[in-house]
Amino acid sequence: MPSMPEWLQKLLPILILLAAIGLVFARLPKVELGHSEAFKRRRFFNWFPLGMTYAFLYMGRYNVNIATSAMGSRTTNADFGTIFFWGTIVYGVAFLLNGPLTDRLGGRKTILLSAAGSSVCNVLMGAVVYAVLTQDWQPPGGLVATLSVLYSANMYFQSFGAVSIVKVNAAWFHVRERGLLGGVFGILISLGVYFAYDWSAVIVKAAPTYWVFFVPAAILLAFVVLDFFVIRDTPGDAGHPDFDTADASSGDTGPRLGLIAVLSRMMSNPAIIVILLIEFCSGYMRNAIMQWYPKFAKATGIGGTFVASNWGMLLCVAGITGGMFAGVISDRLFDSRRGPVSAVLYAGMSVGAVASLFLINSMMLGWTVIFMSLCVIGVHGMLSGTASMDFGGKKNAGVAVGIIDGAVYLGTAAQSLLLGRILPSGEAAKVADNWGNWPIALVPLSFAGLLLATRVWNAKPQPKAAPLPTAVPVETLPAPRTGTGG
Repeated sequence: MPSMPEWLQKLLPILILLAAIGLVFARLPKVELGHSEAFKRRRFFNWFPLGMTYAFLYMGRYNVNIATSAMGSRTTNADFGTIFFWGTIVYGVAFLLNGPLTDRLGGRKTILLSAAGSSVCNVLMGAVVYAVLTQDWQPPGGLVATLSVLYSANMYFQSFGAVSIVKVNAAWFHVRERGLLGGVFGILISLGVYFAYDWSAVIVKAAPTYWVFFVPAAILLAFVVLDFFVIRDTPGDAGHPDFDTADASSGDTGPRLGLIAVLSRMMSNPAIIVILLIEFCSGYMRNAIMQWYPKFAKATGIGGTFVASNWGMLLCVAGITGGMFAGVISDRLFDSRRGPVSAVLYAGMSVGAVASLFLINSMMLGWTVIFMSLCVIGVHGMLSGTASMDFGGKKNAGVAVGIIDGAVYLGTAAQSLLLGRILPSGEAAKVADNWGNWPIALVPLSFAGLLLATRVWNAKPQPKAAPLPTAVPVETLPAPRTGTGG
């Protein structure tokens, strides 16, 4: 009997885990808010393609890591750090424009813009790599500068992704349902990481390096078409009654606020400031682990070990586990507060960071950083994916998530610049002991995140006023009889 193909061997554990999680959640007590079955079906067909688009945006975002490794001597660790730094800086500040745009245009239009723009940028990056590898072309300003410009453009369009998914879902999910939604957000991130690392690695093995850009470009283009016909911004746009979501916009009958007004309101909230600082730490920690362990493994000759060769799959499993753990205990143990679960997960990260100091020459290092990834993806799903909805409210969710996600990518840029400078390259990178600065750089931010998370232990959003009497009560939401209501 022929063995299963490699891609199926790696995908199967994820499918089994998702099935197990689905079974567990099917047995949990439901949060009953009076939604009709037709509404729930239509909501699923709204968020699922939206979420998968977001996951494949990750494939078109982190494929640059695999590509720079596959190009060998043409790009060094420092070169990757430079390319990634400029892209993440653009992502981190793009919310100044993209947050208000998303609140004005709606998440449906901006997810289409995100996927289409990223698709074009990936085609352009693939074309540059194709010309360099097949024609020995020297781009104006050099390969690193050219890829930095194109990757920055890609990251501008990418920055609409999280803003769009939170903006759309803020209108479809009550605040009491959002902890679980934060877990789903973690699953989407995890699937995207799996696509970015393992699928990209399979592509590089089976085809020339430039296909690592062309394949996600094609997938994103397909989702542009699907999303155009399926995604709607609000239940009302899909033929269902809108309802009060009990978040920070509840009872707010005024106009949608602009960037300065939302920024001022958020900056005057001590809980939001702490969340921004936590998410800066999360961005730093997540990418200091996720981006650099594959580089470490390849350089030190352990790229064929189980963790290194299944990096994307293990990150996916860890992220799904962390995301769902965070979502469940947030809603069911901590009364929809996001701070306590973030503190628990940061405590786990801190333990892992300290342990990694002593494991640089051990095979256990890989499993340690996988555990840390479980923790950090859980935190990110809770704060960027859920707290941004809670505190921004559905009316201003675009700006709110843009501000919070911007902090994540400023942290990402900081680690990219720092680690790109302090980690070894060339012959020195082949010796594991020369990578000692890597775990050292993880410890301070893990403990900073833990301390900050304890400061928002009791933070919850405060509605502007009592729910509007004209809003459809969630508990008595009428059940449409129009199929999916779409």
